[in-house]
Amino acid sequence: MTNPAQKLYNMKKEHDFFIGIDSDGCAFDTMEIKHKECFTPNIINYWDLQPVSKYAREAAEFVNLYSKWRGINRFPALISVIDLLSERKECLDRGFKAPDIQELRDWAATETKLGNPALKARVASNPTPLMDKTLKWSMAVNDTVTHMVRNVPPFPYLRDSLDKMKKQCDVIVVSATPNEALNREWNEHDIDKYVKVIAGQEMGPKKEHLAIALEKGYGKDKMLMIGDAPGDLKAAKANGLLFYPINPGNEEASWKRFLTEAYDRFIAGTYNGEYENALIAEFDTYLPDTPPWKK
Repeated sequence: MTNPAQKLYNMKKEHDFFIGIDSDGCAFDTMEIKHKECFTPNIINYWDLQPVSKYAREAAEFVNLYSKWRGINRFPALISVIDLLSERKECLDRGFKAPDIQELRDWAATETKLGNPALKARVASNPTPLMDKTLKWSMAVNDTVTHMVRNVPPFPYLRDSLDKMKKQCDVIVVSATPNEALNREWNEHDIDKYVKVIAGQEMGPKKEHLAIALEKGYGKDKMLMIGDAPGDLKAAKANGLLFYPINPGNEEASWKRFLTEAYDRFIAGTYNGEYENALIAEFDTYLPDTPPWKK
């Protein structure tokens, strides 16, 4: 069986600098439509959350859009949504009993490539009602995304930034989105030509994408991850790399600052330290870690 991450391992270093870019919510303004119109309705439908649909929607949007969990893989996100509902008073008052998802927890805790190919293999080798339902839900999400999400352009200043990067940097996409959607969206807007590899969830977590790139021989001070979620920051720092934040809700200004200021600092070697720390401190103020109904 071919390693899904083989394209990353085969990537050749051509420049001294490296940049990884997240896709949903960072390159494209697709987070809202994907979660509100694709993920959340399928969560409610497949996990029988109709009796608490109002609270399920709030929990799903908090986890996936408006909290420090933003941007995490769909399977841990689903677990977090169900956990939030299982302890919410309004749900308990309505007699809600959360589904038993222990098998899913165990799989998500041990599987290194959390995506549909790995899940299909798990269901094929050890079929159970829960994991079969999880696969059907995940496939339904992908189908809904395919039919729903189109004509969503990149954020302003992204294309100009990519054009600027190509002269001095090896650029890849570093994402937890399935590869099919990533390739379709980057190709639809003719910006796939700027990147060497499009790495999605089938190739492993973002931390692993960056670790493989690090093996190519770039200096850590010449490697930058651009993202809109705390998970992007964690993936960068787990590998000792620099991080540039695209602030949720303020994406256009973030990309403009990158194009006109931050990129030049990165190339000049003056990004690390006080400048980066100030950007990360600002980024940290954008997303809470406590749901509003718990305050």
